[in-house]
Parts: sequence; structure tokens; C-alpha cells
Amino acid sequence: MNLGLENKRALVCGSTQGIGKAAAIQLAAEGASVTLISRNEEKLKAVLSELANNGQDHSYIVADFSKPDQLKSELEKSKLNFHILVNNTGGPAGGPIFNAGIEEFESAFTQHLKCNHVLAQALVPFMKEEGYGRIINVISTSVKQPLDGLGVSNTIRGAVASWSKTLANELGQFGITVNNVLPGATATERLNEIINNKANKTGKSQEEVSTMMRNASPAKRFAQPEEIANAIVFLSSEKASFINGINVPVDGGRTKSL
Repeated sequence: MNLGLENKRALVCGSTQGIGKAAAIQLAAEGASVTLISRNEEKLKAVLSELANNGQDHSYIVADFSKPDQLKSELEKSKLNFHILVNNTGGPAGGPIFNAGIEEFESAFTQHLKCNHVLAQALVPFMKEEGYGRIINVISTSVKQPLDGLGVSNTIRGAVASWSKTLANELGQFGITVNNVLPGATATERLNEIINNKANKTGKSQEEVSTMMRNASPAKRFAQPEEIANAIVFLSSEKASFINGINVPVDGGRTKSL
């Protein structure tokens, strides 16, 4: 299937590792020009060197998502001629919601919802001019079914999902779609942190926790980042032009609800 991304430009957040990196690599492989964005310049340079390049114009932006004003300032230095925005940021630390400090909610809200909004406001004017835009938010299956031990994440992911649906309703008339990809347990550094935390709190071994989490999915395994990226790339394409305002679980069937 030709996804029609050869003349498209994509901005991919959190693209130095995990799902963000896999999405950037696959978008480049499909012909898109990719701009990476993260806070670690050395890692950005390393990923940039891995992107397929057949005459594309790849680049990167250094920005810290805990500082929305800095992000906005860095964006203003760019041409902002992007057709595709992949919002992807590492999740908050785990733990029961009752024990969470107010500052944890504020930090997660800033890094996820506020920065997503800064990015959308910066990129949508060009998308409107082009009559083509794709905004994909990588969030969590917790918007359908809260995950135990991830209280702050459950809360903030729900806020992002509602923001996304509202934005989809407003922008659909301009040829811009806004969708959410909901990864299940995926073999990333984030998953390793979750497994370690659960092992420490329950007294179980890391292998026991890992096995329990794998068995929660009918597939009996973790996803690979590339499998999540497949959904992101498709939703970025011309082929997904009438898919708008939805949540797409990519979790091997783990989520109990439809």
C-alpha cells in the first residue's frame, strides 16, 4: 500500500527512544521528511543518523517539555511547515492516585496536555493552508480502562483524550484529523520502569511481574515499538483521511472494553 507520505513533513516528539523513535524511523522509510524533537541533543543526532534518506530533509529540535514557553520559543525558530504531528511524551511515575502530590499532576499536565496544545497551535495554521493535517497522540489504554498503580497517568491521559476529541471536532472541516493511539504494554524503557516499580512494591521478582503483564494480553507477549508505530504511520497517511476523533488500542486485545 502506498501511503502517500513522500512529500509530507512530520514532527515526532519523544523520538530518541521507544515508540517515538520507531515512528520516526518508519515515517522516514515511507518517504516523509522527519523532524525529531526531544531534550537530549546527542541522542537526537544519533537517531537522525538512522533515518532513511532518499532526498528527504530530516532535522531535529531540542526542547524540554517541562518548559512549554521554551518549547514555544524553539518552535518559532522553525518553518512550522509540518503536515503531521506525533505527540508522544514519556509517562508520569507510577503509584496510587491517593498518594500523588499536587505537583505530580501539575508536571504531567504540563508535559502532556499543555505541550500538546502548544504544538497544535503552532502547526495547525500550515495544515489548514495545505488542506491536510494529521495529529496523532500516543497516550494509553487507560482512557478506556484505568491501569492499577498508574494514578497520575490515568488522570492525565484521560484529559489528553478529551482534548483530542474536541480538537478533532473543530478541525475536521479543514482536512485535519486528530486521533489517539493507545499502546498496550510495549517493550520500552518505560515498561522496564513499571515492572521494576511493581516488583519493588509487591515483593515479586521482575520476571514474575513481567510474566503476569504478558499474560494479561491474549497475545501473551509485549508489543514491539514498531508495532505501535505501524498504527501511527497509517493514521498519518492519506489512506486514513476519514478516520477522525477516535482511540485506537494497539494492545494485543488486553483491554476488556470495545
